[in-house]
Amino acid sequence: MTATLPAWTTLVDVPTLAAALGLDGLRVIDARATASTAVRVVDARFSLADPQSGAAAYAQGHLPGALHADLNADLADLGRHGHGRHPLPDEDAFTATLGRWGIGPDTQVVVYDAADGSMAAARLWWLLRLLGHTRVAVLDGGLAAWQAAGLPLSEALPQVAARPAYPGRFARDQIASVDEVAARLKHAPGWLLDARAGERFRGEVEPLDPVAGHVPGAVNRPFALNVHDGRLRPAPDLRAALQPLIGTHAPDQVVVMCGSGVTACHLLLAMEVAGLQGARVYADSWSGWVGDSARPVATGA
Repeated sequence: MTATLPAWTTLVDVPTLAAALGLDGLRVIDARATASTAVRVVDARFSLADPQSGAAAYAQGHLPGALHADLNADLADLGRHGHGRHPLPDEDAFTATLGRWGIGPDTQVVVYDAADGSMAAARLWWLLRLLGHTRVAVLDGGLAAWQAAGLPLSEALPQVAARPAYPGRFARDQIASVDEVAARLKHAPGWLLDARAGERFRGEVEPLDPVAGHVPGAVNRPFALNVHDGRLRPAPDLRAALQPLIGTHAPDQVVVMCGSGVTACHLLLAMEVAGLQGARVYADSWSGWVGDSARPVATGA
């Protein structure tokens, strides 16, 4: 019997994924199943402080069958200038990478990182959505939750049958540009949410970028507030916290940002889980904004 392809589009929990992978005895996907039944797991662990640590951690142990995605090499194009610290990857390079990973339009993708999904599981989730791929979810609690459940890790490198480049292009209307952000500076607060920590938003410290502060009119919502014990908070709690921040703005008029367009994706994921669908990411984010000294900067709360 051919297994039924799951349809996870935001989050998937550890027991559900373990069952789909046949690791808890509840359900085993037929090894003869076609590619349309595949669940492709991707390890996106990354550290800004030590960019090589993600690959090293993957080599030491990862979810069985998982491939590794590197934020700098696979989920960004560091050769593009003027677009912040983590510019969007080149479309052709990214779709070719997906093909090498065996990911096509019919593939259910599950991506995880060390814990909460912010570095950099949600980034890959968003990039796939930009291509129109809806069957992608972040593993809630990530590797930490997997290990807490007593489930196995593997050092083996998976053998994946490569596929053609993914047949899609980025939906540019889902990416907020610097020109749009600049044009909306005088709009009522709530249209721009900044996912950075409060002290960075207020301009008290800035460990990564040359200028401290925030885009004038932005509202701070540190992504860490959306998490409890490494997992995303329940949808009603997220909605109760996020809805007042956007006020009368419709969710699809909201833009989310962060330092370089990575943790903003985690805030976008929280909004989707909360039922506030349609927000967009300012991909250049703060590091791109301050690339031009003529752009205004605000500090304080």
